[in-house]
Amino acid sequence: MRTHIVWDWNGTLLSDMAAVVGASNAAFATVGLPPLTLEEYRAQYEIPIPRFYERLLGRAPSPAEWLALDDAFHVKYTELFPGCGLTPGVEALLARWAAGGRSQSVLSMYAHEQLVPAVDAFGLTPHFARVDGRRGESGGRKAGHLAVHLDALGDGIDRGRTVLIGDAADDAEAALAAGIKSVLYTGGSHTREKLTHLGVPVVDSLAEAVAVAEELAGYDR
Repeated sequence: MRTHIVWDWNGTLLSDMAAVVGASNAAFATVGLPPLTLEEYRAQYEIPIPRFYERLLGRAPSPAEWLALDDAFHVKYTELFPGCGLTPGVEALLARWAAGGRSQSVLSMYAHEQLVPAVDAFGLTPHFARVDGRRGESGGRKAGHLAVHLDALGDGIDRGRTVLIGDAADDAEAALAAGIKSVLYTGGSHTREKLTHLGVPVVDSLAEAVAVAEELAGYDR
């Protein structure tokens, strides 16, 4: 079997950090928090998201505050989403990977019913063996979703040659729990400084991420 890549969506294939920060600032306003700049956001952000809010508030949000934060974020993100584009070079990278006879899939914590049409709208769906978004409530971690995703891919992949490419510490932790490798991209939700201590490769472009993924999994013969 050849190398399989599990791609993260938000902040990795999709360049949406401006929308994420705008939506986050709309959410912060519901609990009286001041807005953050992009770099401030990237320096503070963590998963699970309730812990991110706790860091900013100095206390855990109440259940009502969490609902208000979550609702405000998603309303504003939906408004800003049409202004988002793919990370430069994504179409060519995905096409080359598929043309080499290798497989790839998408796993995101973006709601499944929104992710699937978004991927399709960019014309990317034919490149992927599966496209899976979050099913259920927001605010959780990726590990459980990754386990389900890999099980669904089944015998079509070799986990020893499967690499997750994402932009967050949670991606690396989910991959470790699933027994697969990971590469982290610095163009998304975390600064390089927040990624380098995780013990996985950290890169500044998706082209470099793919090259490192090949090295990690062993070159296809």
